[in-house]
Amino acid sequence: MTRVLTGATLIDGTGAIPVSDAALVIDGERIIAAGPRTGLTWPPDADVVDVSGRTVIPGLIDAHDHMASHGYALATRWGLDEPASTAHLRTARVLAETLAMGYTTVRDAGGLDAGFKVAIEHGLIAGPRLVLGIQIISPTGGIGDRVSPSGHECCAAYDPLLPRSVGNGPDEVRDVVRTIVRAGADVIKTATTGGASSRAGHGPRDAAFSLEEMQALVAESHALGRRVMCHALGGPGLRTALAAGVDSIEHGCYLDEEPELMAKMAAQGTFFVPTLTVYVYHRESVAPHVRARAIDLHPHHLASIRRALELGVPIAAGTDAGGHGHPKNALELRYLVEAGLTPMQALRAATQWAARCLGLERELGTLEKGRLADVVVVNGNPLDDVRVLLDPGRIELVLKGGAVCADRRPSGARTGKELTAGRIVSAFDPA
Repeated sequence: MTRVLTGATLIDGTGAIPVSDAALVIDGERIIAAGPRTGLTWPPDADVVDVSGRTVIPGLIDAHDHMASHGYALATRWGLDEPASTAHLRTARVLAETLAMGYTTVRDAGGLDAGFKVAIEHGLIAGPRLVLGIQIISPTGGIGDRVSPSGHECCAAYDPLLPRSVGNGPDEVRDVVRTIVRAGADVIKTATTGGASSRAGHGPRDAAFSLEEMQALVAESHALGRRVMCHALGGPGLRTALAAGVDSIEHGCYLDEEPELMAKMAAQGTFFVPTLTVYVYHRESVAPHVRARAIDLHPHHLASIRRALELGVPIAAGTDAGGHGHPKNALELRYLVEAGLTPMQALRAATQWAARCLGLERELGTLEKGRLADVVVVNGNPLDDVRVLLDPGRIELVLKGGAVCADRRPSGARTGKELTAGRIVSAFDPA
């Protein structure tokens, strides 16, 4: 079936000037044409949907989330506050709500098992297209180590069915990578430093993994066709991650302290995923050491982002929102704009640039001929104010691969024909 969205302002994700009175022509799951309406044609029996006065953008991408994490309390992290089945159903709801807010792709950085991806692909539950990290690989004492309550510090949800992710020494690290891939990982998530929410004594500049261990991890991951996303905030661990050749630096809060590292990232095309959202949350933490760390890193984080922009380091939008931000993923765009990106740059960080970060730029991220039809119709223009993407009432229509996933348009604007085209997700107010 051919579907045509007409009359809207088109922001195609490439950075091109928006096109007013545009048309987007979709055949099945892919885009076959996009541009000024007067220059395009389509079959006479096409389903034409008038979205005049709206803005059409690519499906949004969160390059760093934890969909199975529902809180930072120790009992929640260990899965002690509710049955596992309840937690899984809660995760399924989060996935559906995230999709309904226009996020058609999410890279999960740990805690979500492959079964959720299968369930979405089989139509058992609604949710975004998933790129899975499964578990965070770290050495003993790193953020993926769950040995004891005092060592437990991972932001992902506890699940005893997930594979072990602790490895020490190059050989053991290679084996852990293979185990994670066997469990369904699309990307390898690792960590070479502590973090703001890590246990006291293992902070943002404290290192994890030697260079030899990281080189083994990266080499094995790349040999298996997986990119490496690395939690690294600053200090020696950040330098180790870049020396080993990781594909993206997650957080990177203290990159400003070593400008030569950002020059290297720009030259290598290493992505920077700042995850500002999680540190806004941590700045209000009830744990004094977490709050102090988040406050200390804030000016460095902003300086790092501004320097990255100057040097041409590619930036992708990711929230690290497990436990505190579902489904307000678009908060990251607001914070990126406040940090110095233009609204267009912030939107590209959540579309075209994020797709490149995930290695999916040939399929996703832009509204161009041949791309999958992941499309969001917005009542408003995010280039005027990106906060419009936080209002569920403004996210009027969401398509994933050409199928309708959410439809909040006034009832008079709908047709029965298009409502049978895909799964409908009811409106959700995350406020």
